Amino acid sequence: MVNWMKRFIWNNQKGFIVLGKEKKVCRLIKSLYGLKQAPKQWHEKFDNAMMSNGFRINESDKCVYVKNTTSGYVIVCLYVDDMLIMGSNNDIIKVTKRMLNSKFDMKDLGVADVILGIKITRTSDGLVLSQSHYIKKVLEKFGRYDDSPVKTPVDLSRYTSNPGEDHWKAIIRVLRYLKYTLNYGVHYTRYPAVLEGYSDANWISDTNDTKSTSGYVFTLGGAAVSWKSSKQTCIARSTMESEFIALDKAGEEAEWLRHFLEDMPMWTKPVPPICIHCDSPISDW
Repeated sequence: MVNWMKRFIWNNQKGFIVLGKEKKVCRLIKSLYGLKQAPKQWHEKFDNAMMSNGFRINESDKCVYVKNTTSGYVIVCLYVDDMLIMGSNNDIIKVTKRMLNSKFDMKDLGVADVILGIKITRTSDGLVLSQSHYIKKVLEKFGRYDDSPVKTPVDLSRYTSNPGEDHWKAIIRVLRYLKYTLNYGVHYTRYPAVLEGYSDANWISDTNDTKSTSGYVFTLGGAAVSWKSSKQTCIARSTMESEFIALDKAGEEAEWLRHFLEDMPMWTKPVPPICIHCDSPISDW
């Protein structure tokens, strides 16, 4: 297989032309940030570094790496070039950090405080994830910090093109809703350590639409860990059908979550079946 970098050539750039080589071209010999191949190259390099040091990849999420040793376990979560490292003890975390430092230019930020715009607050019985600092920044950026808050948002995800005045008003309402929820957070506790799901459907609530809406949420440790609401891709001819379609989507997510937990060293094996609650008696059959 031909190395992809051999295909990247360009003319000499102004200020970098070598005398006597004005007609020469340059060939890229190292991946650069911004190239469409760069993410793949980076991920392959990181994969090789982790695998060569005894880590294995979580089969359900290729950006989660797990290593079991006689002294404990360590988990590394990767998002582009941001990493979250957790382990059964501090020693194994320090060993992992030293290994990563030997492979890459890294900056150790210490105990996780803010990652990907999410603030982590430790409590006596668990963790709280919040974005109050980020919401304040957004409100100040758009000059909406002094607006009065509202208790309900407006759905904007279905309007991503050709915006108008009504859409702008809806955006402002979302900002006001964010101000209302400024101090809200998701609180995870050690118990209940049971993963369970909830599924529901809304059968054609809009007379101008023929599609129903599916929704599900899965909780663990007293708070949501996975959720989704989306239009159904087929037309349900009854409330029962729309509930079945919603349950099917929830079942797909439950299967993925179960496989994910099977690769987590701290989780009891085998992973028990996941109970999905539904408010449709017919679907319960």
